[in-house]
Amino acid sequence: QVQLVESGGGLVQTGGSLRLSCEASRFSLGGHAIAWFRQVPGEEREGGACLSRDGGTTLYGESVKGRFVISADNAKNTAYLQMNGPKPEDAVLYYCATDLYLQSCVASNLHYGTWGRGTRVTVSS
Repeated sequence: QVQLVESGGGLVQTGGSLRLSCEASRFSLGGHAIAWFRQVPGEEREGGACLSRDGGTTLYGESVKGRFVISADNAKNTAYLQMNGPKPEDAVLYYCATDLYLQSCVASNLHYGTWGRGTRVTVSS
């Protein structure tokens, strides 16, 4: 089965930066759209960022646009989420997601069938 593993979460200061990683195994991440979602425990997941397979088209949630940047390194089969200027409300769980049949970005989490277990981010103000 395909697998995604997030890492890089932890403590970051307001005004600083942090980069989350999402390593894929048992499949080629470069052939699929990859997205980052975030979630407050007990609440619905919200879209953060997505990178399409072709053309490098990206989709960002309004709350993170201009601050977070999604990218991928196909050689390492890893996607990243660069967090710049984090705010206290960014201190939640972050999940990366993909789907075997998805090549273009979509905002709804319902279109993603493969998820990582998540990584937690804490923001120090």
